[in-house]
Amino acid sequence: MRVSKFGGTSVGSAQRLREVADIIQENQRAIIVLSAMSGTTNALVKVAEFIKREETYIATELIQELKSKYLFEANELLSDFNCATFLDEWIEEFFNHLIQLAKQGYSLEIEKELLVQGEFVTTHIFTTYLDLIGIKVENISALQFMRTDRNAEPDQYYIAEKLTEILDQYPDTRFFITQGYVCKNVQGKIDNLGRGGSDYSATIIAAAIDAEDVQIWTDIDGMHNNDPRYVESTQSIEQLSYSEAEELAYFGAKILHPTCILPVRQHQIPIFIKNTMAPNAIGTRIGNDQIEGGAKAVAAKDGIIAIKIKSARMLMAYGFLRRVFEIFEDYKTPIDMVTTSEVAVSMTIDNDQYLNEIVSKLEKLGEVTVTMNQSIICVVGNFHADTKGMIGLVGTGLKNIPIRMISFGASNSNITLLIDTNNKSEALNYLSESLFKTAVYV
Repeated sequence: MRVSKFGGTSVGSAQRLREVADIIQENQRAIIVLSAMSGTTNALVKVAEFIKREETYIATELIQELKSKYLFEANELLSDFNCATFLDEWIEEFFNHLIQLAKQGYSLEIEKELLVQGEFVTTHIFTTYLDLIGIKVENISALQFMRTDRNAEPDQYYIAEKLTEILDQYPDTRFFITQGYVCKNVQGKIDNLGRGGSDYSATIIAAAIDAEDVQIWTDIDGMHNNDPRYVESTQSIEQLSYSEAEELAYFGAKILHPTCILPVRQHQIPIFIKNTMAPNAIGTRIGNDQIEGGAKAVAAKDGIIAIKIKSARMLMAYGFLRRVFEIFEDYKTPIDMVTTSEVAVSMTIDNDQYLNEIVSKLEKLGEVTVTMNQSIICVVGNFHADTKGMIGLVGTGLKNIPIRMISFGASNSNITLLIDTNNKSEALNYLSESLFKTAVYV
């Protein structure tokens, strides 16, 4: 059995849903994971914000706008059938329930319930359409099987057990439709897997049923060797290892959520990144194969904060780094990059929620310098200890760009650099020229 996930742009209109219906019929048997129509979750986040500010009237207006969008697309989708009325009634009732939720006032539980509603309405509309065109499907709620544990991690044993029970009830069903992003937490309350969590849902499901593969359908021909928003003439990458894909996803490649690699990696299940608008394009295959050839791609991650702690009195002192890292651990703030010398340590974070508190604690250990508006540039590929010329190529590509930090050797899959965000676009273009157009190394 295959798992196919379709993102928000892939299901963002009636026409897109028709295309998805055509694509899934190529499968023998599959679980289809859908995101909400594009823009829905962002709108629901705003709804929750207005409820929290006790501006219920504005929240209600936003829900009404969403309802109009879904009514329009549902009627477009069913324009060839004389049965749109019953779906209109269902959508009206569905969004009226959301309005009633909004009127209850803000709570974290209400917010989490609101945020997952786009997936439910999208899967219902799509299931209705598939039934009408004669495709046998079952719409199974993710709330029946997708659960996180007390550490907010997927409860893989529970998920596998419940999902197997559900699938066994429908041995002759070819397709199952479910919601991405949606889950219950360990208390049994409605929750979610975080933004981009539909990718994660797909790979969790794939691991649970030991799927033959996972298809992630989006609006681009696989993962590209640079960011097409800043660099012209980027090219898709036909094959990546799990490690390379993880690095690209974590350091800025928006096409794939970084958490989604782990579940399938453990089961050696390949991922295929495909384009809904060009289904015959090759796309990108992600698997366990290590392909030689050095640099594969470049990605950038913005919103980075650089923190440097300098302390001459800590020269050669045991426990200095431990005390530094414990401060970040206390505030649950992950570190991206680290470089050290005998008297100083520099690191980067991408979350400023507890920045003031962290700096206050660090100042007890030494002189602290904080630099905002930084970007991490990550060069991803299959590097090893005897690779020649790689750093030279990166350095040549960035010879006119000030580099604040560089990390190489901790992983065979990346070279990581820190630069000012104002230089990001220029850096990405220089690296594209240096690494992918004129690069020759062994």
